[in-house]
Amino acid sequence: MVLDVFRHAGRSALDLLLPPQCLCCDERVETHGLLCARCFGHTTFITDPCCVRCGVPFAAPAQALRGGLCPSCHAAPPMFGTARAALRYDSQARRLVLPLKHADRPELATRLAPYLLRAGALLLSQANLLVPVPLHRRRLFHRRYNQAALLATAVGHLSGVTAALDLLVRHRATVSLGDKSATERAEEVRDAFAIRAGRQALLPGRSVVLIDDVMTSGATANACAVVMLAGGATRVDVLIAARVPDPRLG
Repeated sequence: MVLDVFRHAGRSALDLLLPPQCLCCDERVETHGLLCARCFGHTTFITDPCCVRCGVPFAAPAQALRGGLCPSCHAAPPMFGTARAALRYDSQARRLVLPLKHADRPELATRLAPYLLRAGALLLSQANLLVPVPLHRRRLFHRRYNQAALLATAVGHLSGVTAALDLLVRHRATVSLGDKSATERAEEVRDAFAIRAGRQALLPGRSVVLIDDVMTSGATANACAVVMLAGGATRVDVLIAARVPDPRLG
């Protein structure tokens, strides 16, 4: 009881010194880690309708092809089972995700984690392991942290699923995929990932949820899934903070 009183007093003092602000703007909010009403209203959370496989949002249910698939998954089904994302990657989502990735805001991982938890509730209920998409050692040295690993840690804390942060390694540096086509992305990340030496025993018989910040074509997730399935995982699903929409689907 006494400890709780001191904790409450400490939080109150901190709020006086550093008033809680919206994650996206300077608007005051009730507690740390929240979006203000205006920013929340501008945030697009991905719900149905979306591709049953990769989670890309549809503008209307009629856009789904046979089996509820998007054109990409219908033409070439991915190796991963199901992908789900919390946010549609638009200008508002970029205000939440890009500071985590590029502006030294690692605390945003814990703020985004509840959104991932909601989007991936079914996947997480069936998972044994959370595995983040790894950075190459040179990029990790310059950035100082892996945003996917921070998200995996935060989601693991909320869900109770074990996060195996060092299971995968990116043993080959890859260039930025931003301006590449889906085919070029797949070729760029082909054979770029491997299971870290000494961690192979973690995979056999396990259902894995791969964690990342943003997914565009799914090439990186697919390359990681190939490696883990070959290593004995029974299933690999994907959970990301934000999903880039397919321009063909509006």
